[in-house]
Amino acid sequence: MSIRIFDPVIRIATVRTRMPFRYGIATMTEVPHIFVEARVRSRGRDARGLAADHLPPKWFTKNVETSFHDDLREMLAVISHAADAAVALGECATVFDAWRALYAAQQAWATPTCRPPLLWNFGVSLIERVMIDGWCRANETTLARAVRENGLGVRLHEVAPELPGTAADWLPSDPLTEIIVRHTVGLSDPLTDVDIAPGERVDDGLPQTLEECVAAHRLTHLKIKLAGLPDVDAARLRAIAELIGPGCSFTLDGNENYRGVGPLRELWGALRSDAEVASFMDGLIAIEQPLHRDVALSDSTATEFRAWADRPPLIIDESDAELRSLDQALACGYIGTSHKNCKGIFKSLINACRLQQRASLGERVLLTAEDLSNIGPIALQQDCAMVGILGIPHAERNGHHYFAGLREWPQEMQQATLTAHPDLYGMHAGFPALRVERGKIAIGSTLAAPFGYSSSLDLSRFPLIEDWRRQR
Repeated sequence: MSIRIFDPVIRIATVRTRMPFRYGIATMTEVPHIFVEARVRSRGRDARGLAADHLPPKWFTKNVETSFHDDLREMLAVISHAADAAVALGECATVFDAWRALYAAQQAWATPTCRPPLLWNFGVSLIERVMIDGWCRANETTLARAVRENGLGVRLHEVAPELPGTAADWLPSDPLTEIIVRHTVGLSDPLTDVDIAPGERVDDGLPQTLEECVAAHRLTHLKIKLAGLPDVDAARLRAIAELIGPGCSFTLDGNENYRGVGPLRELWGALRSDAEVASFMDGLIAIEQPLHRDVALSDSTATEFRAWADRPPLIIDESDAELRSLDQALACGYIGTSHKNCKGIFKSLINACRLQQRASLGERVLLTAEDLSNIGPIALQQDCAMVGILGIPHAERNGHHYFAGLREWPQEMQQATLTAHPDLYGMHAGFPALRVERGKIAIGSTLAAPFGYSSSLDLSRFPLIEDWRRQR
């Protein structure tokens, strides 16, 4: 079924966190939130396609020498170029064909400029989501059904020659309708009340400390950020283990903070030999992207991994920047990768199929689901729909923790989202917030929507890129 893109519009709003989020080399207290929309034509019908995401500091590039202003300019450049390139494609036979052509055009433009793949593909991922959303609406279907019936025209073998069939042959026949929340513990997050400095208590009725979050949401899964300093990380994990106790499942997120395998081995050895932490470590799912992308997939890292026979399960995240990055990682000694909408919908579909094929051959593999601190009314719902379709049982969720639900948005947008997604959101202290019950969220309404969100959203009140820049 053909697809064509017209009239892309990019708008931005600035949203504030309810508490600082420290990860990697950045601390987020506010962030630009981008909305991308376009007119999508399929089978002679026009529909509006939407996508949204944060523009987070120091994630797509980990360059300490650039300012956030510089990084933001680059993020906006790759998004704007992808939007223009999508229009220039004209009519394509399928959404998959449009994505492949857009990916190639963006790569050809970005490579001579030395923009890293993780960054330039972010622009592709946003337009890709717009195309999928608009196509589903024009064809009056859902993404889950489109994947099951291959309405998007995915040809796995063109990207992964080893994969026969379609995505439906490898993915679960029925999407998950609920997801376990893997709660993020940021580097500066208070663990208990005594860790909250005077004047830093958040008075919005939502839990703030890890202890409060576990009690309020009955959490069973965590994602714990690492600082990249073995002594500091070991002490932090010791404190969390003492608070939580055994029986918790968790991932450790290195955020590229370790510059070599040696310090990572030092941390692992310290944790396994520490009697206070050893039983807690039995709940480890994997360590995510511990090494900086400059060394994560290098030959020397592969050699050191092979010499580390009892290494923990390791996966990539930021290093999963290109279509064959997962293959490189598996050959290096990692067991998998993460899904993030910001890294691409088709890319994740293909990676999930790759890993499922290897699992069928008896290999130990893992696909996790990570967010980008995303929030509703669009980004979070589209993210949840994809996690359900991929069949990933637990997902990092931290947008609801670092942001106060939908409070940053206009009242009518809040109410429309709450009405359309009563399983995912509930009213809390005057604003809709994510409904986390028994450590899980219900996502059925996101799967029933064309692509994640069901409500009709008026984005016209948010400034265009040029106006937003002038207002700052």
